[in-house]
Amino acid sequence: MEDSVAEHIAALNDADWGVREDAATALGSFQDPRSVQPLIRVLKDSDRSVRVAATTSLTAIGEPAVTSLGHALQDLDPNVQEIAASILGTIADDRVVEPLIAALLNPNWIVRSHSAKALSKIGDSRAIDTLLLLLQDKVPAVRDDAGAAIKALGEISIPPLLQLLDHKDWKIRLRAVEALALMKPKAAVDPLLKLMLEDPDTAVRQDAIRAIGEIGDSRAVKPLLTVLNQPNLKTQAITALGKIGDPQALPTLTKIINSLVTKSYEGRMAACEDALYQEDLPPVEAAVKALAQIGDERAIPTLQQGLKSTLIRGEAAEALTRFGKTAVSPLVAMYKTETDDNIRFHVKETLARLGWRPGQIRL
Repeated sequence: MEDSVAEHIAALNDADWGVREDAATALGSFQDPRSVQPLIRVLKDSDRSVRVAATTSLTAIGEPAVTSLGHALQDLDPNVQEIAASILGTIADDRVVEPLIAALLNPNWIVRSHSAKALSKIGDSRAIDTLLLLLQDKVPAVRDDAGAAIKALGEISIPPLLQLLDHKDWKIRLRAVEALALMKPKAAVDPLLKLMLEDPDTAVRQDAIRAIGEIGDSRAVKPLLTVLNQPNLKTQAITALGKIGDPQALPTLTKIINSLVTKSYEGRMAACEDALYQEDLPPVEAAVKALAQIGDERAIPTLQQGLKSTLIRGEAAEALTRFGKTAVSPLVAMYKTETDDNIRFHVKETLARLGWRPGQIRL
């Protein structure tokens, strides 16, 4: 085998790309540590098939290649960095945690992405601070991979995240909140409620509310109700109440919807240019969606009224369909008593979305 390994290593320098590819492929089957450095050098080969063969073989060699691949994360060739990060993402060996953490800050987003995936599999809490930075990455795929890595860390990442909620830098607090929203630990509810009520930065307070909604703990309902009088938090709080799904919020949400005065919008300018549409209408729309999420049938009459308003008709119809067959009888009764043909048309459309077809239910 030793002679064969040496022969194939020498063949990696052959002028024929086919010979180089065969040699790179064969070295993977031998799994000899001596072939690691030669294969890493081949990652710069001019032929793609040779590079692919070398990548496959390095992955097959596994553990003996880890340290050298860790060094390759800092290679001057970006392609080598990408491939090394990708292979380490498959092997996931904790000996290269520090190089992988450093690679999270690589200018090449593909390297950042693969490094986050590798750290997700390794699960070392040392990566938490740098992974938090990537939650603000300009590339969506990197943000997703960083979030998945933080989530994969599990319980070990929660204490440091909770500590970061008190950090003096609002951006760091914001990243910690976003990470907790992904992990949904019950232990974060009280600290997040404190941020919601006391943090000096509006973005942090809004994101804390979103995280509270993701966690979905009923303990947060009453505190959330107390911030509904703050315009910059109102819509976020309503959305969170919907996600929590506790009927305690039903009376307040109903009141918000019933406060909508459709006539106030008549004759106004286009929605995108009107503050009334931008500030007053979103909380009402959010309240309609929240009622659907809570799923308490006591909300059906309020949603039926919503069908009468052109402003929230679409949201109300969508919400009613979430109730399934429970909403059919009230809508049939509404269709029979409503005198406005336009409203009757929309009631009938909503019934159709609930499964009604002509001849199945007489109207």
